[in-house]
Amino acid sequence: MFNTILFPIDRSLESREAAEVVSDFVQQHNSRLVLLSVIQNGMSAPTLMSSPEGVEELLQEARFLFTQQGIEVETIERSGKPAFTICDVADEVEADLIIMGTRGLGITDDGSHESVTNRVISLSPCPVLVVP
Repeated sequence: MFNTILFPIDRSLESREAAEVVSDFVQQHNSRLVLLSVIQNGMSAPTLMSSPEGVEELLQEARFLFTQQGIEVETIERSGKPAFTICDVADEVEADLIIMGTRGLGITDDGSHESVTNRVISLSPCPVLVVP
């Protein structure tokens, strides 16, 4: 049912907590797992998620976590506005499901108070499972 699962990750606690759910889903459905991390353009102050090095390190750590559980992982690093980028990648990889935490570290593309997760739910080409 869920052939391809997209898991957008950042350094938030919610993202780390969602990893266990992702692992369970991937193993239960024998899914392809695609990890995505977005380098956020236009951030006023540099952060780990605004540097390619910080994103690469995060993807390596996540890959290690999943491969220890016997899960093959594909990683994608992109730059842009998080919600739009997540939805674009979901479309590109033909994701059947996006799993993400309730709140990420990014802000929405227009700087509003709406969370990236809420924006992804509104724009996603596939179902979104939000892990509280």
